[in-house]
Amino acid sequence: MLSTDIRTELADRLDTAERSRTPIGPLVAAYPDIDVVDAYEIQLINIRRRVESGARVVGHKVGLSSLAMQQMMGVDEPDYGHLLADMEVFEDQPVDTAKFCFPRVEVEVGFVLGKDLPGAGCTEQDVIDATAAYAPSIELIDSRIKDWKIGLPDTIADNASSAGFVLGKERVKPADIDIKNIDAVLTCNGEQIAEGRSDAVLGNPVTAVAWLAQKVESFGVRLKAGDIVLPGTCTRAIDAHPGDNFRAEFSGLGSVSLQFK
Repeated sequence: MLSTDIRTELADRLDTAERSRTPIGPLVAAYPDIDVVDAYEIQLINIRRRVESGARVVGHKVGLSSLAMQQMMGVDEPDYGHLLADMEVFEDQPVDTAKFCFPRVEVEVGFVLGKDLPGAGCTEQDVIDATAAYAPSIELIDSRIKDWKIGLPDTIADNASSAGFVLGKERVKPADIDIKNIDAVLTCNGEQIAEGRSDAVLGNPVTAVAWLAQKVESFGVRLKAGDIVLPGTCTRAIDAHPGDNFRAEFSGLGSVSLQFK
């Protein structure tokens, strides 16, 4: 467990790295005793700072929601980060690649909540009942840790490596689609580069959202009506480069695109 002063120092370093686009070394190398609680508290320091400066929390993302990623990181549960209004990017506005350190994209079935979710007792049925619609989405992830050489506390402290998100135009009600059986195909500059299915996310993306609702309550956070939740990627993460034009197609859910200039 780290002291409050060290947590604040590490939050400062991550904030500076993001602002300057100059990545830093792994936190776990400098502070081997850092744990998950330290990491979430570091994340929250920077989120609170941004909110105090006028940013607005519009949702959350779940990371490490596939078995393969959990095994790689040596963990048995996902992690989470915050989505802020100023992190939203748009299909018709190319993203400036230079604003990021090591940008990558992930393909996700987004949830748009129509009702507040309970916390500790949240069930999968609660999630389905509270979801106004699913939406095609791409999450833009980035690491302020040099070369993506991250341990679990590194990515958690770094807002679960989140940097941006885009939602497609389509909205589909939960009753109108099988959330566990949505095929996703990602192309870059017209060439297929990845494919997957929604049940790659803990067997069911709804499971990830229920886990999230339970987890964030322990940090004094609740998922509310209007929030966007990204439950985890259907495919592997793909590096993004200047000039790349990504398009994700989802069976029964439409498509979403993201360009990098």
